[in-house]
Amino acid sequence: MTKPNMSLKKNPMPSQEPEVRAHNFDEVATGYTEEMALDEALRCLNCKNMPCVSGCPVNIHIPEFIAKIKEGDFEGAYQIISKTSSLPAVCGRVCPQESQCESKCVRGIKGEPVGIGRLERFVADWHNAHSTEAPVVAPANGHRVAIVGSGPSGLTCAGDLAKKGYKVTVYEALHTAGGVLVYGIPEFRLPKAIVQKEVDNLVAMGVDVETNIVIGKTLTIDELFEQGFEAVFVGSGAGLPNFMGIPGEAYKGVYSANEYLTRSNLMKSFRECPVTPIMKGGKVAVVGGGNVAMDAARTALRLGAEKVYIVYRRSLEELPARREEVEHAMEEGIEFKLLNNPVEIIGYNNPEDRRDPRNGFVTGMKCIRMELGEPDEKGRRRPVPVEGSEFVLDVDTVIIAIGTSPNPLIKSTTKGLEVNRKGGIVVEEATGATSREGVYAGGDAVTGAATVISAMGAGKAAAAAIDEYLSKK
Repeated sequence: MTKPNMSLKKNPMPSQEPEVRAHNFDEVATGYTEEMALDEALRCLNCKNMPCVSGCPVNIHIPEFIAKIKEGDFEGAYQIISKTSSLPAVCGRVCPQESQCESKCVRGIKGEPVGIGRLERFVADWHNAHSTEAPVVAPANGHRVAIVGSGPSGLTCAGDLAKKGYKVTVYEALHTAGGVLVYGIPEFRLPKAIVQKEVDNLVAMGVDVETNIVIGKTLTIDELFEQGFEAVFVGSGAGLPNFMGIPGEAYKGVYSANEYLTRSNLMKSFRECPVTPIMKGGKVAVVGGGNVAMDAARTALRLGAEKVYIVYRRSLEELPARREEVEHAMEEGIEFKLLNNPVEIIGYNNPEDRRDPRNGFVTGMKCIRMELGEPDEKGRRRPVPVEGSEFVLDVDTVIIAIGTSPNPLIKSTTKGLEVNRKGGIVVEEATGATSREGVYAGGDAVTGAATVISAMGAGKAAAAAIDEYLSKK
């Protein structure tokens, strides 16, 4: 019998060196070897009550798949994961395991938790490299379902329904399927070939994917029902960027993180002669402290910026981004201007037309220093401006990464669909059912910007609810 590994630390993830990776778009983390995966799996105690499973939004049977790794049965481990997760190679890379499954791990009480995410990635990558079996196509049950959006919630819902024999059509507004997985997350964190592999698996299961279709404009939800679909799942994400409302946001060189990342990730603006250009080089300020801010800052660095700043109004302890992403950004040389808040973007107007700020260019960003005051309603200490502490940060480009909201297009073109004051579609929490019969929703279209795995959980719940709804018809 193999001895358990009682090391207090998880096996470190092999990665490119910071000075190398800061200048390429190759994946930063290179993944566990078989030996590393086995050694890490031996740290799992196989707890009877499985607390880690309760921390997973899609309830992956974690101790079971890790037990298969211990046996050297990597394909068996993959089959266990795929019973509940449609996107294991994606989740193993971008899920915040430290605040979910790993936060419940018993090994984390006196040391570091088991590297569950790293093991999930290893298993998924091993399967993709070695498996030659085509996905199973379930017998058709005669029902049709439309999925709006091909992000994590839409792909998960589509996969779960296809496994039950539904004829599923996924509609994607952009020219490539994958949603936020392809336009929002950079190649160095999530290679696009991995997302395409997941989409190809769904197509092999019988799912139709229609790109360049904007639901609410090209087709409405009412028209989908007229075409014979019996249920619709809305997983259209939260693609409407938020801005600060400060002077100067109309200058050239000011981007939403959504636009900046889409131009780089999807439109390939990093190429020498891109069809969709993007401002490169110079000094860049990214406003915000979440994962999207880290992605934008690290992308700007790889696009040739000479200096990149993260400007965030709270302290390091309050940064909402994953610790790993923050550490990687710091290692790569990105400077964190913490407890600072922008109050104005300064620019130079084109002398030929001073009336229109859109003809001007960014020359700097005025900030004010902050200090932490009393806790707000969420328990975080509220940032308060320090009077007389304004200063100008010398930058050429400003990227606003302070969040996104659901696009209002579907609500404005769909009768009887209730939304909340932030534009999110109102649903029954357990099922994703909306106020319109036969219409379900989940992911960022409901919650606003959140995690990939929470969106997957919503897609999974909605698929089960749609199956129950249509089975009664």
